[in-house]
Amino acid sequence: MLSLIIVCICALLAITSSKFRDTELSPIPLKISDQLSKLWDIAHQGMRENRLLRAEKALLTILKMDEKNAAAYNRLGILYAKQKEYKDAIDCFEIASSIEPTASSLHNLGLIYLETENYNKAAVAFEQALKLEDTLAARHIAYAKVQEKLGNDKIVIAELEKAAEIEPNKESFMLLHKAYESRGMQEDAALIAKRIETLIMPAGQPKRIMRPKRVVV
Repeated sequence: MLSLIIVCICALLAITSSKFRDTELSPIPLKISDQLSKLWDIAHQGMRENRLLRAEKALLTILKMDEKNAAAYNRLGILYAKQKEYKDAIDCFEIASSIEPTASSLHNLGLIYLETENYNKAAVAFEQALKLEDTLAARHIAYAKVQEKLGNDKIVIAELEKAAEIEPNKESFMLLHKAYESRGMQEDAALIAKRIETLIMPAGQPKRIMRPKRVVV
């Protein structure tokens, strides 16, 4: 389950990586900038093709040339997380957050803390990520997961409700429905169940009308 969230964050970072690269390469001399660009291409290709050692070498070389490259630390943290090298992943995400705190790096840090059962630190990291960006359902769902571990039911419900409001799909409604049911909130669970039914039913398909049985007397 947690691995799916990490995969989602990897996809998100893939979309936004060009922004990181633009901001980082601009103040660097042109020749070095070209070298960094080539190394980024190698790192991205290595991650896509699961050639993690190749990607790691490229990222470490980037950091030798530009030791305050937050995006490289963040990407390296994801690489280590994929290999379940959680201590190294935490180090990378913490460094990335100290250089340039972004919602993605803080969220990734929270995910690793959650995976390693350091729930208090996970909660802090998720809270900081949400302060920077609270428009993604995945951030609220992750925060709800750690609050569930900490036994804070009210926060769990509130965060899952926010997630369902941001992304009103089957997945978010199912999580909210389960949370309602497990806490004895049957009326709320029933309302969500109806919404799930409307999502499952194909658009334009009329509801089947149940006719009373014909009884021969």
